[in-house]
Amino acid sequence: MNKALLVVDYTVDFVAIDGALTCGEPGIALEDYITQLTEDFLKQQHPVFVINDLHEKNDPYHPESALFPPHNIRGTAGRNLYGKMNDLYKEHEQEIMWMDKTRYSAFAGTDLDIQLRARNISEIHLTGVCTDICILHTAVDAYNKGYKIFVHQGGVASFNPSGHDWALSHFQSSLGATVIPN
Repeated sequence: MNKALLVVDYTVDFVAIDGALTCGEPGIALEDYITQLTEDFLKQQHPVFVINDLHEKNDPYHPESALFPPHNIRGTAGRNLYGKMNDLYKEHEQEIMWMDKTRYSAFAGTDLDIQLRARNISEIHLTGVCTDICILHTAVDAYNKGYKIFVHQGGVASFNPSGHDWALSHFQSSLGATVIPN
């Protein structure tokens, strides 16, 4: 089965202690797992996508502007991948596909589905943040598009612990996803 790794929103703004909309310690704790998983996918020559929020400064028309503080603003260091993932991306920039998204789901307003289908991908592996927001909405869209979904429990986190737990359960019970335990 052809598979791909999706690393969603693992950026400074979402992970660093001083990030604009941070998961903090739970997000930081993912660093080694996500980096190692990415290296494994690259070694096995499976596609890796990093898909990150892109927002414009003071955008009054974006719905998240009323929900969250400004984050992942174009041209800011907050959009960089966090820690070791940033280093790995720089080392493998030609192999890792970067995508910008402006909504929760990595499929909304991107050509992710086209890129996956062009590579005959039928199985996606999800990592990143936030479990109950962008990972969840990406998983729902993947389900609706017919992908087999794997969520790496050791590779997802949220700033909302109860939302994180609920989403892990929802992936299995409502989306038929496989949650790979820590």
